[in-house]
Amino acid sequence: MSQFWLYFKIGINHVLDINAYDHVLFLIALMVPYAFKDWKRIFLLVSLFTIGHTLALILAVYGVVSINPKLIEFLIPITILITAIFHLFTAGKTTKNEAVSLVTIITLFFGIIHGLGFSNYFGTILPGNASDKMLPLLEFALGIEAAQMIVVFVVLILSYVVQTFFRFSKRDWALVMSAFIIGVVVPMIINSEIWNR
Repeated sequence: MSQFWLYFKIGINHVLDINAYDHVLFLIALMVPYAFKDWKRIFLLVSLFTIGHTLALILAVYGVVSINPKLIEFLIPITILITAIFHLFTAGKTTKNEAVSLVTIITLFFGIIHGLGFSNYFGTILPGNASDKMLPLLEFALGIEAAQMIVVFVVLILSYVVQTFFRFSKRDWALVMSAFIIGVVVPMIINSEIWNR
């Protein structure tokens, strides 16, 4: 049980680490157009992100894929930027099934990118044998899912408060938050180590 809590807490800390706020930024960008009534769609998106994240960790930890860490660290803010721009341009529009399908595919893919970003560190803390790695990976994934649900819940509460008490429209909320996220992410992209040759 102590091992479960160890990897579960690593998963929680991975998402909620104040110094690695890119994960939280992506979740905020992803949740901008949604409200509590959309809980099924929210749960699907967050779970798909976790599945992509875990799949990437499994592939990296077992040596199936190996990608330059600088490239991944560059791609992570790009995924956040794309998500924020998508919601900036679709703010206030009725969500169509096509858009939902697109967002689900993108979320799964972006989960893979984010998972690859953490794979190097995670690979160093796992037990040595291949057979011993799967359970910690799943425990870590549960921690990520729990932390993501906490972030999503906080974002949805903030969205509700702003729209109910400050009379922001859903469209204005999506525009302001998407623009804010873009403003945070663009400097991350500009200052990426990938530009240093």
